[in-house]
Amino acid sequence: MRVVLDAFEAPAPLRVAARVVGWPFKWLGDEGDPSMPPAVRALSALGPAYIKFGQILSTRPDVVGAEMATQLRVLQDKLPPFSVEAAEEQILAEIGLPVDELFSEFSAPVAAASIAQVHKATLRETGESVAVKVLRPGIERAFRRDIDAFYFAAWVIETLSPSSRRLRPRDVIAHFEGVVMGELDLRLESAAASEFAANTVNDAGFQLPQVNWMLSGRRVMTMSWAEGVPLGDNAAIDAMGHDRVALSRRVLELFLNHALRDGFFHADMHQGNLKVAPNGDIIAYDFGIMGHIDEYTRRVYAEILFGFIRRDYKRVAEVHFEAGYVPADRDIDEFARALRAVGEPIFGMDATRISMGKLLAYLFEVTERFGMETRTELILLQRTMVVVEGVARSLDPHMNIWRVAHPVVEDYIKKSIGPRAAASDLMKTAAVMARFGPRLPKLVEAALIRQSQPEPEPQRNPWPARVFWASGGAAVSAAVILLAPFFG
Repeated sequence: MRVVLDAFEAPAPLRVAARVVGWPFKWLGDEGDPSMPPAVRALSALGPAYIKFGQILSTRPDVVGAEMATQLRVLQDKLPPFSVEAAEEQILAEIGLPVDELFSEFSAPVAAASIAQVHKATLRETGESVAVKVLRPGIERAFRRDIDAFYFAAWVIETLSPSSRRLRPRDVIAHFEGVVMGELDLRLESAAASEFAANTVNDAGFQLPQVNWMLSGRRVMTMSWAEGVPLGDNAAIDAMGHDRVALSRRVLELFLNHALRDGFFHADMHQGNLKVAPNGDIIAYDFGIMGHIDEYTRRVYAEILFGFIRRDYKRVAEVHFEAGYVPADRDIDEFARALRAVGEPIFGMDATRISMGKLLAYLFEVTERFGMETRTELILLQRTMVVVEGVARSLDPHMNIWRVAHPVVEDYIKKSIGPRAAASDLMKTAAVMARFGPRLPKLVEAALIRQSQPEPEPQRNPWPARVFWASGGAAVSAAVILLAPFFG
């Protein structure tokens, strides 16, 4: 952990907090593989949830340094695999047929990540090459252990540092838990892949493998084989003659289009889940973590991005206040000046000279100064934005995120914010009102009757029940909440 914090140039308070919170959890992991670099060894030994954190850092050489990012990239798809025999047993249990009857060829693992591993196989019936994804045995229990530890750590942080409560640590862990639980059911991943494919069918330069529903279930997922080179292998991309600058732009444009246009985006877009096809298309796979944002949030996000692009910091500040991201009692002009201090250095400096570590540290100071709470509905969006920008910069270190985002965000603004969008909103509202039209008179009448009647006096609980809820019930509830993380 010390190696990661050094690479991140973490401030002293964060280092102290990491030591205090991390000390009780040394017993959770194992010693790890001594041949691995220290950071990779530590994160892989701690468990799958910590590996997810390492995968994010692996996409940001501008934050942790090029050497550390290269080391951490092992966590994306090159972890120690489990045996082929164990994979075959899970396929038999899930599909109901032995591997030999389903496939004429079934390879050793070609990729292994924190949750599952992938085998290349050939369908016996058609001869088609497919990718078979199989969950790691016991992965549910391993994740449950990590999440319980996270809940306890969040409770410790909130107890020792009341000021941290604005970051809502326990809500963040609850959000992460929901994401992970969905990732552990490959039927949901298959459904997400199908929906994502339907949304992006007309996206130029973008491909998705197709799900084989007959050979997929809760712990096994089969898709068409994606032929290409990993997006993180710059040497192989150059050898194939592809334009890395164009690929850098496209990966960011695709993410923004999916997030803004569709409100449904791939939320785990590190290099281990992306390939470049022989024809230059970007291929995405592994749809266990998908992000969804509603239309209102998309408009807020687009306005914030567009305000930064136009360097209209006053408008960016206004959008934050309008959306409730900043408490109303704070000074909007002061907040706009703080945002200017964030944005101006980025616009006036080459991308290779921007210190993302310092920028993130200052952004944290701004959120603390203005009492901004964590927005759990934006966690996946913000996380993916950081990852995608890191992937794009690994292809083109000089890539300017604002220049690339400008046409995509501007196009969305024109379509979603303006007279045409207002007319569309009115039509949607009218459709909802028409659907409830026959019930409106009764609803209005019932509301008026309730308003005209005097409020009944609150009923008093019998003495034993009142005592229970005033003392013992509250104590039991608190005990359940605090002790639940320790019991899977």
